[in-house]
Amino acid sequence: MQHDTLWNEAVAFTRAKSPASFEQWFSGVQFDGMTDGIVSLRARDEFVREWVDQHFLPTMIDFLRSQTGWSIQIAWCVGGDLDRPVALGNGQPALPVRPRAMMPDRPIPPVRLASSEGLDADGMQLTEIEPPRSTRANGWNGHAAGREVGQNGGGKASQPPPIEGLNPKYTFGNFVVGPSNQLAHAAAIAAAGGGGPRHNPLFLCGGTGLGKTHLVHAVAHRFRTERPSSRILYVSAEKFVNEFVQSLQEGRMNEFRARYRERCDLLLVDDIQFLASKTQTQEEFFHAFNALHQADKQIIVTSDKYPQQLEKMEERLVSRFSWGLVADIQGPELETRVAILRKKAQIEQIDLADEVVLFLAQAIRSNVRELEGTLIRLAAKSSLLGKHVDLDFARQELALTSNPRASEAGVDDIQRVVCHHFKLRTSDLVSKDRHKSIAFARHVAMYLCKQRLKCSFPELGRAFGNRDHTTVMSAVRKVEALRTSDPEVRAHLEALERKLGTTAD
Repeated sequence: MQHDTLWNEAVAFTRAKSPASFEQWFSGVQFDGMTDGIVSLRARDEFVREWVDQHFLPTMIDFLRSQTGWSIQIAWCVGGDLDRPVALGNGQPALPVRPRAMMPDRPIPPVRLASSEGLDADGMQLTEIEPPRSTRANGWNGHAAGREVGQNGGGKASQPPPIEGLNPKYTFGNFVVGPSNQLAHAAAIAAAGGGGPRHNPLFLCGGTGLGKTHLVHAVAHRFRTERPSSRILYVSAEKFVNEFVQSLQEGRMNEFRARYRERCDLLLVDDIQFLASKTQTQEEFFHAFNALHQADKQIIVTSDKYPQQLEKMEERLVSRFSWGLVADIQGPELETRVAILRKKAQIEQIDLADEVVLFLAQAIRSNVRELEGTLIRLAAKSSLLGKHVDLDFARQELALTSNPRASEAGVDDIQRVVCHHFKLRTSDLVSKDRHKSIAFARHVAMYLCKQRLKCSFPELGRAFGNRDHTTVMSAVRKVEALRTSDPEVRAHLEALERKLGTTAD
């Protein structure tokens, strides 16, 4: 379904619920396009934006999600002229949005726009005859687009070079957003030019299989859609090292440096921790980073650790990784795991009952990759055996492949062992008591639950007296730091881990 048609249907659905109020408020709103589940809207002023955001958008977003299965996000711009308001404000609906190529009163653009939706990097609407601007408010420049027109004489768009290593399914539309990844998702959209403050560099960190690579690929897809002539480099840190060594051996360092310092508009590097201990490669990456950052080219790197936890990484690189935004991704909470399974089942066309979805989401907590892998394995086996994926089938298969230790150990077990170790009652851990000894034991229990069970922070918050997930996050990080610096804390943790190992067997 075309995006414009989908938007018109969402408008009609929402207008029908409260026509008069809709006409009044949407006369101050303009639809500027939709890409990868990101809906770009412009409001006449902040008051209109806030009212529409609160009273109308939940209905529209629910409708769009039900029609597409995407994780719908709204990118707002406030102020400016509204050439095409959604409603006229006089009780009459505005004309439906039509694809721009079909609008007879507008000339065909002489140059290719930054996006098929007619949006520039700020999420602002371009007129049909306006060429890309040389400078933009959020730091993007239009040199690449200018080169494209100049090289092709009459403004004919050249075929953009393919981006190696990208998964076509890893788009923003297929990414499920929850509390555990909300910041990283919003930062990635902004980095791709989808609205909001842009941070450079963007450092995405988190455990294996939580969605870092998905977001990086989504940025590349969105960036290429909006800036077809842009030069995008996506590499793993291992590939960067291999390219560096090969260029060194073959005497092609000038070509290597030009590739990463000059001929690059967006640099995406996965698993930056792989550069640890590689002094020469770190030196080369340092200079490439500086050259791109000074030219205001976006840099995004991913890691399984925070910058300060990267061992054998030069301090000047660690410092630069923290210049922009460090956004971590945690294990998904139950509701997000359910949404991820439903999304994956929809993409792979797997018929899955709600009770099976809930069972899998409760049984698999570690990461998104394992969750999706289990679903694919169940679907493949059911197809081979000619059986339906019902609750009994799912239970039997998980029992055959699950780790007994992981299934037997739980939050209650860890809380009980910690209380026995510190001579406390279980009720103390979930109480509001902030006495130093109780708070320390509580923090240790939270840390062990996070390390051993891979629970999300919101889930742990609920298990420890309905505490806010940020409280749990702070406790876990505090114990992680003390484990390295305080021998007494390390001794407590090692003793508890021995006890938990015995308990789980």
